[in-house]
Amino acid sequence: MKKPLSKQEVKNLLQKSEHNKVRVVVADIDGVMRGKFMHKQKLFSALESNFGFCNVVFGWDMVDDAYDNVEVSGWHTGYPDQEAYLDASTFRLIPWEKDLPFLIADFHNKDKNPFPACPRTLLKSIISEAEKAGFTPLFSQEFEWFNFKENPEELYHKGFDNLKPLTSGMFGYSILKSSEYSNFFHDLFDSMEKFGIPLEGLHTETGPGVYEAAIQYCEILEAADRAFLFKTACKEIGFRHGIISSFMAKQTQDLPGCSGHVHQSLWDLKKKNNLFFDPSDKNQMSELFKSYLAGQIHCLPHILPLYAPTINSYKRLVEGAWAPTTITWGIDNRTTAFRILPTGKKSTRLETRVVGSDVNPYLAMAACLASGLYGIKNNLKLEIQPTKANGYKDSGNGVLPTSLIEASNAMKTSPIAKELFGRDFVNHFTKTREWEWRQFASHVTDWEMKRYFEII
Repeated sequence: MKKPLSKQEVKNLLQKSEHNKVRVVVADIDGVMRGKFMHKQKLFSALESNFGFCNVVFGWDMVDDAYDNVEVSGWHTGYPDQEAYLDASTFRLIPWEKDLPFLIADFHNKDKNPFPACPRTLLKSIISEAEKAGFTPLFSQEFEWFNFKENPEELYHKGFDNLKPLTSGMFGYSILKSSEYSNFFHDLFDSMEKFGIPLEGLHTETGPGVYEAAIQYCEILEAADRAFLFKTACKEIGFRHGIISSFMAKQTQDLPGCSGHVHQSLWDLKKKNNLFFDPSDKNQMSELFKSYLAGQIHCLPHILPLYAPTINSYKRLVEGAWAPTTITWGIDNRTTAFRILPTGKKSTRLETRVVGSDVNPYLAMAACLASGLYGIKNNLKLEIQPTKANGYKDSGNGVLPTSLIEASNAMKTSPIAKELFGRDFVNHFTKTREWEWRQFASHVTDWEMKRYFEII
């Protein structure tokens, strides 16, 4: 793993760059990449202090409709600039943009306290708690997504209907189908590496035009940055091949959904010892690991929208579609919400399988870490037994909410959610989910027209 660059090292590289501009980006509450080009002379001063970024990015939804129910941003605030801070450690070059320089920023208030709606600063605050407790969290995320032989103009012309998948048929792990569009496949793998998002693996998944990528593990903030950048990078690389990539959790009821599983382990501060591993335990799980897992199990019903943030998310969480529906755990069991991988002192880890590909990686990883730390802090015991068979049939410890509004209402009123993330964040985030539900509920769908138009 490369050592992060300092501010001065970034300045030196920019001085030598043939480019006079830098792409600067932030993550909004949905994990959508927002940003702008900044002249490098402006960026030099921004690196030393901060710069203003319109706080409307936290006052509107993913299609730029202004929220009418949030407090941190809105017409009532006048949409002022929010103080944004560049993170020199995120510096990289965009290989498909002639090595254009690139940086990520996040937000704080004028008193230097975290801005309550900023996903990246929320994650940083939870990382700080882990480090104070003596832990280094190592994380990674994997994504499944659909690819289509389309362009953006055609998407809107077709009304997002009758899209042509990149490949046909059900060819999970197929070498044949990865060769069918090998230029795109190889470009993804190689360009991600150059962009600082090294992939552990890339393969076809079951379903027409479906790929899966596992990003290499690293310290949690860098892991979240990589996952956040991966989705937009995948789409930008796809544009150059006449391909549209989609990270919706559920594309169609006839096929499995798309996951965004998060892998995680806690190490000591020197990153020498995996604190989840205990060779004397029958499942190689340390007591710390068991408490961490117990925390995630306990907190899951209180924070589900952080793992399943959209209307569409809950159409993935259905029985028999490779996504969990029950609050369960198991040893290498892909039907449970939490999958334990006891694979030795270097790689024993937890895979949280509730997470969909439509997630905001900063919030998903914040949820995993915060709820795991909750279990450790409260010395929770792993009282439920591992599921050894079909997790869909094991509902004794509860089932997951089946809609965004149900899950959001549970989070909004949960003392645990407020303890984990703070009242201001929970208030803002759950209001944005309520907004999302209201937008959906107000629209007449094709299903309603076909079902009711003539017969009712």
